[in-house]
Amino acid sequence: MTITFDKIKEITEIQATSGFEHPMRDFMREKITPLVDEVETDGLGGIFGIKHCADTTAPRIMVAGHMDEVGFMVSAIKADGTLRVVALGGWNPLVISAQRFTLLARNGAEIPVITGGIPPHLMRGASGTPSLPKVEDVIFDAGFANKTEAESFGVHPGAVIIPKTETILTANQKNVISKAWDNRYGCLMVTELLAYLSHQKIELPNTLIAGANVQEEVGLRGAHVSTSKFEPDLFFAVDCSPAQDTFDANADGRIGNGTLIRVFDPGHILLPTMRDFLLDTAESAGINYQYYVSKGGTDAGAAHLKSTGIPSTTIGVCARYIHSHQTLFSLEDFDTAQAFLREIVVKLDRSTVDLIRGN
Repeated sequence: MTITFDKIKEITEIQATSGFEHPMRDFMREKITPLVDEVETDGLGGIFGIKHCADTTAPRIMVAGHMDEVGFMVSAIKADGTLRVVALGGWNPLVISAQRFTLLARNGAEIPVITGGIPPHLMRGASGTPSLPKVEDVIFDAGFANKTEAESFGVHPGAVIIPKTETILTANQKNVISKAWDNRYGCLMVTELLAYLSHQKIELPNTLIAGANVQEEVGLRGAHVSTSKFEPDLFFAVDCSPAQDTFDANADGRIGNGTLIRVFDPGHILLPTMRDFLLDTAESAGINYQYYVSKGGTDAGAAHLKSTGIPSTTIGVCARYIHSHQTLFSLEDFDTAQAFLREIVVKLDRSTVDLIRGN
């Protein structure tokens, strides 16, 4: 089992940010429809394929990536034709300037946009130290002469702006550089899982609901809706977390060291019964894993609070420099996480789920 670079390139170069996930939803629908019994969407646009179990007492297992990547929304068009924005998701202002983006206009046009930085020539003689810019002060420039010209091209407040990059392999062929691995990783995990189950003709001891949520980057919103709709017994987010190996040799999250066992984040504590199931599954299958304590959350944080409480966790990998134009991640880590997810879903029969749920 080896994930192909072509699949990663295809999915990471799609441009889809929070609330505007339709290009990714179309992609997911095309990929999963032949692999499942039926496809359903929720009211916000999350999409899930369902593989039914003939046993009416079988547990309901939900596996969910999220389709949105971080981006921006136009908040104002200035008289000179430049744009100002609000962030869709978390951005470090230092990584925004001097980058290329695509603006999705009202008329369907895709307009190239760059972010402006102050050239050093214009900083000569300036007193003091430049301060950290605010996102809302960063200049987005599409080359329009004025506000009227920008509007004539379909630009308007509410239009979204999405990073534009090319996905490439590193020189050693072991890693990939792209945008949006948070969380095209999760979407690709779902499509690869469903393809494996279909091609191997595996009959699961559960009803599997596998797909992707919307608007995770702006507050885990889609997970609230989808878990309310499908009412799973267990919820597995598949999401990418920041690697910290280049900043602190002793910190959590090293690319190439396998899948993550996320034991804590600010919105979620891993239940002991779920922890034991994950560790037993990984160790019995020889899955390479690393413990991870996170400063950010995933859809598991929203899902575990729904209904009467849904035991949840995240099947993750880490990547360097996420929430930017250039993220670096390991091909081997994806294969490891995929192997782990396959082992998990085939083991979740009624008795195992009841044990995790403390029944």
